[in-house]
Amino acid sequence: MPRIISRKDPATFKTLPLYVEATPDGIAYQSLGRPLNFSEMLERRKPVELPDSQRFAAELANLGVSVRLTLHWQGREYWLLVRQRRHDRGDVVLKLISGYVPAHELNLPLLTAIQEVAEECLLETSEGWLYGRFGDTWLPAPYEGTLKYRDNVHFRLSPLSGAARPVQCGNLTLLERPRAYVHVPTASLQLVYDLRLDLPKEAKQPSLLHVDEHLENGKLIARLDHARPDLYLIPLEQGRPTAELLTLRQGQLVPVNTRGLWLAESFAAQDGWLVRDERIRWKDWLTLQNLTPKPSKPDVFSTGPEVSSRVRLDTAAAV
Repeated sequence: MPRIISRKDPATFKTLPLYVEATPDGIAYQSLGRPLNFSEMLERRKPVELPDSQRFAAELANLGVSVRLTLHWQGREYWLLVRQRRHDRGDVVLKLISGYVPAHELNLPLLTAIQEVAEECLLETSEGWLYGRFGDTWLPAPYEGTLKYRDNVHFRLSPLSGAARPVQCGNLTLLERPRAYVHVPTASLQLVYDLRLDLPKEAKQPSLLHVDEHLENGKLIARLDHARPDLYLIPLEQGRPTAELLTLRQGQLVPVNTRGLWLAESFAAQDGWLVRDERIRWKDWLTLQNLTPKPSKPDVFSTGPEVSSRVRLDTAAAV
């Protein structure tokens, strides 16, 4: 049974619209106007026209962050993706861990990225849940009052090499050098941080679970469902993705059927600073990566084939 592990008031969230200037050498953003609540921000997320993909100045709805998280476990590496039903776009996709940047973190979006990892990526072991650290800083434990965390074992986050072109907030260059793009359909500036997650050797029989918030009766509700972990792995070979999708349950890697699967826009082709697509088919993304699809495996989008079939149908219906 799904378990409610947190309730939040969405009224506490405030963000700021942006003024963005881009050249072939870099991109810069700064806040513009008054703070917006969640509903006001969504109203501004409408397609924007930018005829030149390398050089432009535009007002955008918001700043978003994503984390391309590379899991290091038992001598191998994997990208982590989470499943999300996007009600504002009417689709179901696998995406990077991501979130909206609140107004008070606009000049330090890395903090938002780390917070999103703590909220969306949960690591369970045979002896309890794991805290995380980024360098010398402990990650938040947003479900500490509900879940049993281990005191003596934790995972580590660390930055990986950044993008070539700099991103500036006002006159401040973001040192972690996230990849940046403007998502044309939602008029948003998106920053993608490359981070590495190392699991400790003491983490026996690890499972990865995703928790996402949903608006219900005016509250943001987060549920934990072991039957639908909703967190997936793409194995890497020499730093390159492979044409395979897995889940990790109690220390076992289980293949996932990718038929009918869509990925979010961060996996789509980028033209200059622009990404114009809402999403991309898994098989089309494999083509972009020059990868050959592997034969279909048994479905494990959930514990039952009837649910996994519904996931595929829901995804296809959004096209």
